[in-house]
Amino acid sequence: MWKLTCALVLAKLALLPGCARLDHVGRPPTFSDTTQTPEHFAMLSPGLPLETEQARLLPEPSLWDGGQASLFGDRRAAKRGDILTVVIEIDESAEISNSTNRSRNGSESLGVPQLLGLPQRIADDLPPGFSLDTAVDLNSSSSSGGDGSVRRKEKLELRVAATVVEVLPNGTLSIQGLQEVRVNFELRELIVTGYVRPEDISRQNEVTYDKIASARISYGGRGQISDVQQPRIGQQVLDVVLPF
Repeated sequence: MWKLTCALVLAKLALLPGCARLDHVGRPPTFSDTTQTPEHFAMLSPGLPLETEQARLLPEPSLWDGGQASLFGDRRAAKRGDILTVVIEIDESAEISNSTNRSRNGSESLGVPQLLGLPQRIADDLPPGFSLDTAVDLNSSSSSGGDGSVRRKEKLELRVAATVVEVLPNGTLSIQGLQEVRVNFELRELIVTGYVRPEDISRQNEVTYDKIASARISYGGRGQISDVQQPRIGQQVLDVVLPF
């Protein structure tokens, strides 16, 4: 009974990675549920108000309204639930080349031919071919060399709308954006998360990726083509376990 239970558990664990692929067997991959995302939650609960209800009822001292909806108001994202545009323009290249070469030779020799006549007396009792003229003789030689090079080039130009999911105590905005585009049977996903200072947001309500702290940018996809390009779960496990 115990062996049967273990076999069933192992079978379920083996089938778990394949369940994600079963979602788009014979049909396009399904979109993610937008009602369970942090962006949706942030829009439903914008957080504490910036002013009290009594202060909101008082007349404005100026002829012009300073709110976001006014003509001269600041339309930049500032509170939880606001939306801003993240501009991703990555065009980077790096090339590193290293070469090392090291060699070392050493030799040590120690002999006791005259030590109060002891070597001569001991030599009579030693088997033929043994002598204390050179008691210790060591030689060592080592050499190492290595060459390495890294060449990388990346170019990515994207624009994605992100939502302010949290306003930290120091005023920094935590943003998160998710974009999905499905073409035939392939789903392209773009995910952007990070922290933004309100002053780094432009008047057009845009922020570039280089001003996002702890930026996490993921650009990929899922579908039938992505499944074919990925090695199978068993092959990935063997690549980790096998030492050769």
